[in-house]
Amino acid sequence: MTTKHNLGAQVDATTLRMERILPAPIERVWAYLADSDKRATWLAGGALPPAPGELFELRFDHTSLTGEVAPDRFAECREPILQKSRLLRMEPPRLLAISWNEGGAAPSEVTFELTPQGDTTRLVLTHSRLANRKGMLSVASGWHAHVDVLIETLAGGKPQGFWTNLLALGQEYEAHID
Repeated sequence: MTTKHNLGAQVDATTLRMERILPAPIERVWAYLADSDKRATWLAGGALPPAPGELFELRFDHTSLTGEVAPDRFAECREPILQKSRLLRMEPPRLLAISWNEGGAAPSEVTFELTPQGDTTRLVLTHSRLANRKGMLSVASGWHAHVDVLIETLAGGKPQGFWTNLLALGQEYEAHID
């Protein structure tokens, strides 16, 4: 499922950038970013607010993604996790930018940029303002595993082994990120 050519790239000490081709047209991919129920199938539910600057809550239910229960190392993820975020920019169907962990010591930012490529869509996911290497490694393997679930979902398959994939990706990113 994972290969080195699909790994995200560390842009600088605080920024990760990942590019993936998603097997669906841009309008369908946008629905999986903007619609709470669809987003919950691969990342986290939570209704986006109507205007930039407003807070909203993401609800992560990792077990529901593939049915795989989190290993002991991630035991806190066995129950739903609520995270405050802020809508920063939204330009349907091409751009969504949100704060990540609003209310935490140092919220970071996530930007999803979509570009149509025939019947597929190019996703550029940028996670910036990361505090340290540990945070970089966490979001790198996390985003990669979540996007793998999205790809499988968009392709009409049944996603398998979110946690198994995340642990393997963690090892790859550990060797790949400074």
